[in-house]
Amino acid sequence: MIMPNIGAFIAWGLITALFIPTGWLPNEHLAKLVSPMITYLLPLLIGFTGGRMVYDVRGGVVGATATMGVVVGTDIPMFLGAMIMGPLGGWSIKMFDRWIEGKVRSGFEMLINNFSAGIIAAILTLLAYQAIGPVVLALNRVLAAGVEAIIAAGLLPLANIFIEPGKVLFLNNAINHGILSPLGMKQAAETGKSILFLLETNPGPGLGILLAYWLFGKGISKQSAPGAAIIHFLGGIHEIYFPYILMKPLLILAVIVGGVSAVFTFSLFQAGLVAVPSPGSIFALMAMTPKGNYLGVLSGVAVGTLVSFLVALPIIRRNKGEAEEDMVKATEKMEQLKGKKSKAAEALVRLDQKEVGKIVFACDAGMGSSAMGASILRRKVQEAGLEIEVTNTSISELPADADIVITHKDLTERAKARLPEATHVSVENFLDGSKYDELVERLKRK
Repeated sequence: MIMPNIGAFIAWGLITALFIPTGWLPNEHLAKLVSPMITYLLPLLIGFTGGRMVYDVRGGVVGATATMGVVVGTDIPMFLGAMIMGPLGGWSIKMFDRWIEGKVRSGFEMLINNFSAGIIAAILTLLAYQAIGPVVLALNRVLAAGVEAIIAAGLLPLANIFIEPGKVLFLNNAINHGILSPLGMKQAAETGKSILFLLETNPGPGLGILLAYWLFGKGISKQSAPGAAIIHFLGGIHEIYFPYILMKPLLILAVIVGGVSAVFTFSLFQAGLVAVPSPGSIFALMAMTPKGNYLGVLSGVAVGTLVSFLVALPIIRRNKGEAEEDMVKATEKMEQLKGKKSKAAEALVRLDQKEVGKIVFACDAGMGSSAMGASILRRKVQEAGLEIEVTNTSISELPADADIVITHKDLTERAKARLPEATHVSVENFLDGSKYDELVERLKRK
């Protein structure tokens, strides 16, 4: 629900960084945009996206309307409430439509459709205003009080003891967008910045791990580490370093110590960002850094990288004579932690007779794993001299002109329902380039 709307979050962050009294270009008139955007625009976008994910645009409309109940009923940015009401609105209208399917007389379809959506949206809006909004508000205040107490006690760096393992267990988006970002947005609206935006998104600890593998690893891990470091640090796709930790689980200590050191440095410089940087690229961090905070942010990233690198060094070099776990197996382990099953791959693809002009990788968010898979296949297609477009997106945004759709096997049925006329390819591991070699060979013969 959050990822498709990151552009709006960044827009809010840029306007905040520029025009609030402590911004780069203070402007009282333009600064009036800040409060309505964070109070109304962002939660409503989240609510619409949540409803649309459940039941397309009809679900999105009901979800956004229901979200208005939690927005008006509270005095804080209601992101958590939107993440509840959006899907609830979409699910409610979906269940109603299923219930009346085949029961509406001809000529009354539009009347029933419009009024059913309006009535259900109105009921959910009142429920959100009276009941759900106050509960979420109370929960948010408890979380905010806990964070403020941790900050006041100077214990914020210790939060990375939980954040770094949580990232490797694929809870990074839940931690960042579900907990830290809503609290950070409230702080940023009041003070112009928040250190909470730097806790999970800092690319430093992960970069330290990849640099250590690059210099002192061996085999496929050493060969792939430089490319992974570029994707991680510049592209902001943090999940690419998770398999490297899973190959040697003790490396979790390196990212924990690196993360704690980085947050201590951020606190020392009183650094913060104006909005959530997503993806966690160094470019995104710099774009969201307010005036006067660049030294603190860069110092924290550098310290996190150095400390993580130094702690990882003896772990990677230890038992150098032992065979490393295969990178593909480690990546499959990552997918298991993400909630995916790992079984032997079936036939890679079944091509029909139509001309292939576009191949699309699709995953839930359309960013992390699908982007990496698309990058691998795009390079192979270019090397083969084929003029075929290779791109990536979320399943909910699959383009109608896609000829081949590549998904993880657990998501293939959803992709087929979305785009049944395309040729669908199921894979178990987006990073296993050997799976794409057969596809490229078939396309070359074709």
